[in-house]
Amino acid sequence: MRPFLSADWRHLLMLNYAVDPDLLRPFVPRGTELDAWGGTCYVSVVGFLMRGTRVLGVPVPFHRDFEEVNLRFYVRRRAPEGWRRGVVFVQEIVPRRAIAAVARLRFNEPYRAMPMRHRIDATDGELRPNGTVAYEWRLRGRWHALRGTVTGSPQRPEAGSEHEFITEHHWGYTAQRDGGSLEYLVEHDPWRVWSVHDALLDCDVSAVYGSRFAGPLQGPARSAFVAEGSPVVVHRGVRI
Repeated sequence: MRPFLSADWRHLLMLNYAVDPDLLRPFVPRGTELDAWGGTCYVSVVGFLMRGTRVLGVPVPFHRDFEEVNLRFYVRRRAPEGWRRGVVFVQEIVPRRAIAAVARLRFNEPYRAMPMRHRIDATDGELRPNGTVAYEWRLRGRWHALRGTVTGSPQRPEAGSEHEFITEHHWGYTAQRDGGSLEYLVEHDPWRVWSVHDALLDCDVSAVYGSRFAGPLQGPARSAFVAEGSPVVVHRGVRI
């Protein structure tokens, strides 16, 4: 069976915030439960580039290369082989209206379309030392931004580390309009990560994500890093 979507995801800037689990419970899809690292629940604001996007193996003209910024949190589901660790999206911002419309109508994914731009300090696709990674989107007459400066060299996350917890969730879950849930597999190789300093979410959080997230996302991030990314395959979803 052909995958639903394939693309090259690159330069994933991740700002991670500790939150009260009660904040996330209304968003938890049926059949899953909140996942935590070290007893802490996280939300992450993630910006990245999608390159060479194909849907059902077919490249869609003018919709192959674009930015995405999403707000996500982490869940798990018991399966026959053990725990499946996954992500749930609170909101996904892309610059293409057609992508947002199809994702909302067909999968009930919380996409919004806004003008977007980015800055990646890289040479031949490799991030430069002390380079900036930034993603911006325009809403209500202003540019909002997610940015940081990489430091050091990329490293594989240590087993059991916070970095591994954030990057190694390979399932996605989406609540459906009838109360059910959709589960889909997201395949990619393990990612190396760079440390980040001067991480900043310059954003009207209430306008973009809603007032319930204003408190948790207006303070400094608990952690921040850039994952190098890789080719990614998103499989068709199944009801659970």
